[in-house]
Amino acid sequence: MPECQNCGSFVTDAYSRVFTPDGLNAPRVCPNCEDKIRDGAEVREARSTRRT
Repeated sequence: MPECQNCGSFVTDAYSRVFTPDGLNAPRVCPNCEDKIRDGAEVREARSTRRT
């Protein structure tokens, strides 16, 4: 099962297929990551909290 490289959370095969860059085995961030977000093709620190 694929896991997020940032937080280690389980991600579905479909999520992994869409959000994993070529040449990597797992996505770099997932919806469970509070400290990082996808920004186009890059990953960056979150500017604010995503959970309230």
